[in-house]
Amino acid sequence: MSIDFVKAWEIFIENIPLFTYGIQITLLYAIVGTVCGFLIGLVVGGIRAIEINDYDSPFSQLLKRFGKLITGFYIWVFRGTPMMVQAMFLYYLLKPAFNWTPLVAGLFIISINTGAYMAEIIRAGIQSVDAGQSEAAKSLGMTTSQTLISVIFPQAIKNTFPSIGNQLIVNIKDSSMLNVISVTELYFQTTSVAGSNMKYIECFLVAAIIYLFLTTISTFILNYIEKRLNSKKQSKDFCS
Repeated sequence: MSIDFVKAWEIFIENIPLFTYGIQITLLYAIVGTVCGFLIGLVVGGIRAIEINDYDSPFSQLLKRFGKLITGFYIWVFRGTPMMVQAMFLYYLLKPAFNWTPLVAGLFIISINTGAYMAEIIRAGIQSVDAGQSEAAKSLGMTTSQTLISVIFPQAIKNTFPSIGNQLIVNIKDSSMLNVISVTELYFQTTSVAGSNMKYIECFLVAAIIYLFLTTISTFILNYIEKRLNSKKQSKDFCS
């Protein structure tokens, strides 16, 4: 079976509004999911990276252990199950309580799914920061939370920026899994177009090219930002 490239182009031109809407929803999910997941990851990763010291009070030790237990369970569940399954389970489980639309439910699901991956990325970034900086901050009278926010987090984010940016690329592609709860992203729209004209090969060729275009542009933008961050870091090191 051959691919009719001319027909694929005609399908794209004839259905530009549908594909454009699908692209907009896909980018919405990728960006919101990455940003919200990053914020979740900061909190969860920070809790995971907190050390339990012998000089902590019994209550403080208990609180830290409980936080690690809860966050560990969250990461275990959401990294260990497919987002498609999470979408079906959470959408129908919480729909009676929230009466939410697929759009809102999808944003929630992709955010908490991304947060589980971001948490481990940020935890690794926190652990890559020299422990002496944390000790120096504490010697100046800074609390654990102040040390994390002012000293550790900025460096951890810079160290893990490539991995954080990669989650945006992943979310552009993985947003297609949310079509199971009728989120009208690019994959859903492509399926609708293919169902109307029965040209599945040509329709999904168009979708594949669009996904490749979106991920390529995102990669260029992220690489540019990373180079800017590295150049600023090098200039600061040179001045010091």
